[in-house]
Amino acid sequence: MAGVRIPFTGTNLSRPFTSPTPSAYLRPTIISGVAQNLSYWDSIHSDIDSHLKKVIPIREPISVFEPMHHLTFAAPKTTASALCVAACELVGGNREDAIVAASAIHLMHAAIYTHDHLMLSNSLQSNPETEPKISHRFGPNVELLTGDGILPFGFELLAGSMDPAGDNSDDILKVITEITRAVGSQGMVAGQVSDVEFDQLSGQTRRCLHGCGAACGAILGGGSHDEIEKLRRYGSIAGKIQGLLSEMDRNEGSKMQIAEKWRDLALKELEYFDSKKIEQISTLVRV
Repeated sequence: MAGVRIPFTGTNLSRPFTSPTPSAYLRPTIISGVAQNLSYWDSIHSDIDSHLKKVIPIREPISVFEPMHHLTFAAPKTTASALCVAACELVGGNREDAIVAASAIHLMHAAIYTHDHLMLSNSLQSNPETEPKISHRFGPNVELLTGDGILPFGFELLAGSMDPAGDNSDDILKVITEITRAVGSQGMVAGQVSDVEFDQLSGQTRRCLHGCGAACGAILGGGSHDEIEKLRRYGSIAGKIQGLLSEMDRNEGSKMQIAEKWRDLALKELEYFDSKKIEQISTLVRV
């Protein structure tokens, strides 16, 4: 973004930000009936969407929450957030234990995605045929500021989910640390600026966020140190596979061989767990 001057016009951003209502921090209620006819992963995404719609309604100040709501849901879904829930359930936790963290992970993804797809005049002039990746209902000035605001909002949700009576504060702090590392200078930011060989650090952004999602879910589900680390490695490999498959043609045999090799490594991390419980989470790496 250095050197790009964005005019701030057309939208009033001067009104003060108001924190979500206390009800937004209540223990989330999972509407299991909604997901009865959905796949396992679709049911998780449905629950994450429901929670995000509750905590990011379009309300006053409209100039803040309307673009935040829009850009949160304009970003494509990421399996990193769903993996957070799946990992939690795998180690014996409940879905509601991880839904806030999963929502925060989606917000991190949405913020990065928004910044990656800003409609800047200089980029359009250099490539006039560029197709917008998201629906740009707001100017780049608003999208830039909103992306900056989505990141801390995710941490605010996590902090608000601390329940002293439920003794989850230590786990929430661990999750905040995990996410901070994943989106920081050694994680997703590094993935955006690094120019590395494809087969060395391919898809670093996805790898970091998926590994983080799996580790966070295991932490919140009460997993042991070994379970957390195995699921972190599983998530990292799953993220690499997701990134590889999204950028390749199915006929690219050499890359498919790489994906299959990574799949075997990922499944090896799951051998530690009960074979009856890994069926659903293992579908994430099927190629």
